[in-house]
Amino acid sequence: MTMLRTILLSSLLLGAPLLAQVEDTAPGLMGRVEGRVYISPTGTFRMPIPVLPELGGTIRDTDNVVTFQDAFNLHVSIGVFAQDATQRWELSTRGLKDYLAFFFSSYVMPDFQHAFPGGSVESVVFTPGVMDGALIAYTLLPNGSMFAAKRAILGADDTPIVAKRGNLIFVRNGNIYVITTELAERVTERSTYHKTTEEENQILRERLVDLANKMEFTRPASP
Repeated sequence: MTMLRTILLSSLLLGAPLLAQVEDTAPGLMGRVEGRVYISPTGTFRMPIPVLPELGGTIRDTDNVVTFQDAFNLHVSIGVFAQDATQRWELSTRGLKDYLAFFFSSYVMPDFQHAFPGGSVESVVFTPGVMDGALIAYTLLPNGSMFAAKRAILGADDTPIVAKRGNLIFVRNGNIYVITTELAERVTERSTYHKTTEEENQILRERLVDLANKMEFTRPASP
């Protein structure tokens, strides 16, 4: 799974190279856009584009990961990785709950920590009612905010920035999906931000589930 870890580190965690403004999405994208809908390069999923050009929305993608971001408060990455024989074996022997925890701790979190030293897991919960069983992990990432520049422009103090991201991991049609979003308000609202950990988690959970519910998945063709 070395290739998977390389893909995660370069794309899902840090953001793939900027490829397209929302209003001009065709050039350079690996996937395609039809109206206001993004379709992944492999055709495994499609979803409404969650950013607007009027808000500086951009789309970035690779073969496996698409990132949506605007200039204000939205940063979302969606990775989809086909399960190889090893991953299918891990799922069959561990069961879904333990497998998702294994995948997160073995592949996703180590790359977060490599990209953002000092990164930690705040909490992890398995949610049977989401996507037929999903793992939601909340992570704290020092200097891991995609909105640090906006914070500087707003004249924030020099307090070290610790970004918080929610991560939703599930399996669908032989693919592992990893949806990640940052709680931008934690960085951009500065001294006016007073959410509790529970409130933060609820906000991130609702946003992640809403994104997942808007995705349409394509079943693989029958052999």
